[in-house]
Amino acid sequence: MEQLHLPVMLAETMEYLAPKPGGIYVDCTVGAGGHSREILRRLDGRGRLFGIDRDPAALELAARNLAAGGEQVILVPGRFSQLGEILRSLSLAWADGFLFDLGLSSMQVDEAQRGFSYQQEAPLDMRMDPREPVSARDLVNAMDRESLMRILRDYGEERWASRIAGFIVHARSQRPIATTAELVEVIKEAIPASARRRGGHPARRTFQALRIAVNNELEELSTGLQQAIAHLAPGGRICVISFHSLEDRIVKRTFGQLRQDAGWEILTPRPVGPQGSEKERNPRSRSAKLRAVARVLTVKEAE
Repeated sequence: MEQLHLPVMLAETMEYLAPKPGGIYVDCTVGAGGHSREILRRLDGRGRLFGIDRDPAALELAARNLAAGGEQVILVPGRFSQLGEILRSLSLAWADGFLFDLGLSSMQVDEAQRGFSYQQEAPLDMRMDPREPVSARDLVNAMDRESLMRILRDYGEERWASRIAGFIVHARSQRPIATTAELVEVIKEAIPASARRRGGHPARRTFQALRIAVNNELEELSTGLQQAIAHLAPGGRICVISFHSLEDRIVKRTFGQLRQDAGWEILTPRPVGPQGSEKERNPRSRSAKLRAVARVLTVKEAE
């Protein structure tokens, strides 16, 4: 088995997802299979585990890491917005649990050629599925200044969005911006020196914004959550791990809308964060927030 990247808040996720032997579970972001491996262990040789990911490289890695599960494990390529369609293709009307572990995996960041990292020289790509037609390079070199500014402001919460957009438009008029390093240099030139000295890497928010736009992440999440809710079995649970405020707001709002329905229970009135020891062991976990909701099993359904 290949080395698994550390799954974030594994113990807490299992506590709230509560996989049971014989159940049917869907890991909507199977990645390298870290969370799925533990779900599989708890199925105790019964039930089914369905792993979905839009990244072909992640599915290949998950197939190797979860091979011990044999026919219990089915891996499917797809996006969150295709969840309902995927379940129908598998003849699944419902599942006992859905897991969403959002954001980038460490393996995606570590693979420089994917273009996700502002700390490594690479083609300006950022597509989670390399087969998709639009890359970050396309957006950076084709969008008008106003559209770029809105993306950086809305998806990156970037204070200097307007200034960065203007510098991008000027730089690309000289020659196309083709690599991560070229974009980082433009961003550094746009942000005043005094602002660059605080608040982390100056390109962090711009790269986040472009990645979200390239992969349509927020719209995908919103649609995927609604489809998970529609296909959750009585007594089942949905767990979502988010890594920035834009994702968490969508999860909080979506789950909050279920409060009015007596058939649902919010399991996490406040988001659950990682323990201090995990933050030290896995720095990626520091910004993680876990929220969970359960579909209440009525007396009639329990009979």
